[in-house]
Amino acid sequence: MWIFGYGSLTWKVDFPYKQRVVGYIKGYSRRFWQASVDHRGVPGKPGRVVTLVASENPEAQVWGAAYEIPPQHEAEVTKKLNIREQRFDTRREMAMYGAGGQKLPHPVMVFVGTSQEELFLGDAPLETMAKQISECQGPSGPNYEYLFHLAKFMRMEVPEAKDEHLFQLEEAVKNLLVNTNTNFVSSS
Repeated sequence: MWIFGYGSLTWKVDFPYKQRVVGYIKGYSRRFWQASVDHRGVPGKPGRVVTLVASENPEAQVWGAAYEIPPQHEAEVTKKLNIREQRFDTRREMAMYGAGGQKLPHPVMVFVGTSQEELFLGDAPLETMAKQISECQGPSGPNYEYLFHLAKFMRMEVPEAKDEHLFQLEEAVKNLLVNTNTNFVSSS
């Protein structure tokens, strides 16, 4: 069993795995359109986390990390992920490609956010999303930490990859935090 992470699973792995492979899936875009009311926000003031949105370009890439789960841990990891990713109610098996563009010999399981109206925030102006991310906090911490960790993963592990949505949002949130004198640790 292989699990592909394109959000917090790129940096926060709390389950046993045999190996980790950085790569990408095709045909999607990563967007901060999913509401988080249990980790990076709360009911009434949801944070924004990433989900996958089908791209018009079948070659579009979403970079992340895949984890091979040892057979003896599959049930335990599945149970843990069903709780952790409970707001991501769609699961798909997809092909994954390594950093060199080679297709991996095994499919990966990908968690895709829900389209339930109350949990799918959808698109918004960059400034609106940045303000929401800069102000929201949940049991897992400030929403901006999620954004910064993801941007750091991309810079450190796949600096050649392009993700304009992620990096434009990061810059907008940093500007808001600096202008409001919020204490935060920069990821760059």
